[in-house]
Amino acid sequence: MVNTKSIPSSSRLAGGGFGNRARPGNARAGNGNKPGGHAVRFLALATVPLVLVFGNSMLVPVLPDLQKALDVSRFQSSLVITLFSITAGIAIPMVGYLSDRFGRKPVIIAALALYGGAGLLAGLGALWESYPVLISARALQGLGASGTAPIAMALAGDLFSGSTQSKSLGVIEASNGIGKAMSPIIGSLLALIVWYAPFFAFPAFCLVSLLCIAFLIRGPERSAKPSAWKAYMADIKGVFRQHGKWLVAAFTAGSTALFILFGVLFYLSDVLEKKPYNMDGVIKGLVLAIPLAGMVITSYTTGSLIKKNGRLMRLLMLAGLGLMAVSLGLTAFVFKNLFWFIGLVTASSVGTGLLLPCLNSLITGSVDTEKRGMITSLYGSQRFFGVAFGPPLFDWMMSASDRIPFVTASALSLAAFGLVLLTVKPPAKAN
Repeated sequence: MVNTKSIPSSSRLAGGGFGNRARPGNARAGNGNKPGGHAVRFLALATVPLVLVFGNSMLVPVLPDLQKALDVSRFQSSLVITLFSITAGIAIPMVGYLSDRFGRKPVIIAALALYGGAGLLAGLGALWESYPVLISARALQGLGASGTAPIAMALAGDLFSGSTQSKSLGVIEASNGIGKAMSPIIGSLLALIVWYAPFFAFPAFCLVSLLCIAFLIRGPERSAKPSAWKAYMADIKGVFRQHGKWLVAAFTAGSTALFILFGVLFYLSDVLEKKPYNMDGVIKGLVLAIPLAGMVITSYTTGSLIKKNGRLMRLLMLAGLGLMAVSLGLTAFVFKNLFWFIGLVTASSVGTGLLLPCLNSLITGSVDTEKRGMITSLYGSQRFFGVAFGPPLFDWMMSASDRIPFVTASALSLAAFGLVLLTVKPPAKAN
């Protein structure tokens, strides 16, 4: 349980340690945010996680083709996703600092430009049938990706407050889910032209998002000069001294959810191409989109409902992790039946949709503007590592038994449930 009585008033986080204290900078930022204009800003911010998710999910359907065309192993093909995510995970904390020091908007724009340019290079590597060029370009894309969705979450926290902030973060997570649902279909459609066409689509998607952020988002005025590195890191350490227990638990829960999601998607993509299903192209993309659609609908609904209701957030997080643990545990016994397999995996994705918007709202609201970029970036880093290790570890477990991945995923969900139950206890009003 977070005890705020011992926290100095100058640094206390309102609402029992989970909310924001009032900030002049946010007040000024809100002057131009008329209620009627929220939808436009929501839409612009939503393009950033959408583009980010395309970076991985759109390539899942073409991994078997990549494996054949470049004559690489299944493990090497999974590294196309893993290296992207690891690079992003390592770079995110520094990018978070840059966004706190120099502003969110410039960092997002520069990141999108790098992301798109590296996507073009990856496409050329595929065209040249050069695995080293392709995998190097994917690492550069990961560097660009580090400045996208986590910084967009911090920017949403800067621009909005109260229930509008929760809704904006729900829209961002729903956009993330929409990207996951759409991207296998888009990737499959583009692959009908040629298998490496999805790589060449990245620059176009990034350009659209870059223009939306550049022209539809007005960054908030900075309320104070940015701290020097030493003072800044001291502030971050102070946040973790005060709130580290529940923040680490929240980071772990988010990372676990995405580890499971991408691991299951990798498993499903591989299984659908084999007998007796023999699915490929758009049909496979549509099947992959089914569980993700459950996550999208749930994420948006959750973000709209939770507002800053701490008790509801805690209940939904526990319900989501519990649903994941049960459905994945049952999947271990029915994975050979496609109907039950898809149904239970979709139930797990619904659990993820209950969990992530609540975590986003609590974490984004846990610190003031000057440190928000780093905290949301550290959270984003853990999410990226979850995505990175899902496919290769599921591949490794699949080589031993088809049942082991789901037993492991169920156990991890149950462990995350225990962490959240014991440590994440927001007050009735979280902000």
